Formats: sequence, C-alpha cells, structure tokens
Amino acid sequence: MIGKVNSLHLLKFKPTMIYILAIAIVLLFVFVAIYNRLTRLKNLVKEAWSGIDVQLKKRYELIPQLTSTVKAYANFEQNLFENITELRGASEQISDVRKLEEQEIALTKSLDKILILVENYPDLKADQNFLELQKELAKIEDHIQKARRYYNGAVRNYNVLIEQFPSSIVARITKHTQKVFFDINNEIERHAPQVNLKDV
Repeated sequence: MIGKVNSLHLLKFKPTMIYILAIAIVLLFVFVAIYNRLTRLKNLVKEAWSGIDVQLKKRYELIPQLTSTVKAYANFEQNLFENITELRGASEQISDVRKLEEQEIALTKSLDKILILVENYPDLKADQNFLELQKELAKIEDHIQKARRYYNGAVRNYNVLIEQFPSSIVARITKHTQKVFFDINNEIERHAPQVNLKDV
C-alpha cells in the first residue's frame, strides 16, 4: 500500500518536473545563444579596431617623410616639427581609445598647420615628393574615417545588445562591458588635410 502511494506521488509531480526541466533547457539555450552573439559582436569590435590601427600606423610611418620634406623649405618652424614628432610618438604608445582619440585630434591639427604653412612656400607646393606625400596622407585620412565608421557601427551593435533585456543579464553575468566610440570625426573632418588637385 505504501509503495502504491509513493508511485502515485511520483506520478503526480512528474509533469511538473518535466515542465521545470523543459524551461531550464530553454533558458540554457537562450543564455548560450545570447552569449555567443555577444562574443561574436565583441570580436567584430576587435576586428574593426584593428582596421583603425592599421591606418593610424600608416599615417605614423608617413609623418616623418612629410615633416622631413617640409623642413627642407621651412626649417625655422622647428617648434611645429618637434610637436608633431612628440604627438606621433605618444600616439603610438596609447592603447586607451578615449586618450588616443584626444591625441589623434591634436596630431591632425598639427598636420593641418603644416599644410597651411605650405601655402607660404611656392617651391614646396610644386615639389613632386611633397605632392605625392600630401596625396598619400589625404588617402590615409579617408581610410581612417571609413575604418572609424565601421568600428563605431560594430561598437553600437555590441553596446545595444548589452543594454537590451534579457541580453543585459547575460552580459552582466559573463562580464561583457560596453565599448567606447572613436569619435574623432567632427574634429578630423574639420581639420583634415585638403589636397588641391589642380596643383597635382
């Protein structure tokens, strides 16, 4: 009789346990799916940042050539050249996005001063080496802006997923935190080196 009661008791709770188990499995699948999506978007952000990094390095490599060419015509602008060299060196050492953003804005403004300075030197404006460097710099600036837009798009998608429910819970548990935008566009675009194609 006792065995009969126990079996009836188990049968009574069996459907409830099945429901609980089914809900647990569904929740686990949802958790894994959200985690995988967060990880994929985080990797896209890393990949996008590497695109910016490549373009910034290209610009860093071009700067010494540009300043060397301009120095040949305007050597007395020593403070400007030293400032650009310092900014370039500092930028290469920075890994924090926000600090790098500030440094890049300052570096771009200094480069713009060089290109304004060129207007006072007709021989430099006509120098074929300088013109090629100027064109290359303008091309790199354009690539930086494209890479920045791609990076910021990846960051936006990642941050939105972190803020949304229920992915915000998964993000908190798995320690996924929001990324910082690389917002140099307004300053950079305002101060971007301009190539006068008539002179090229």
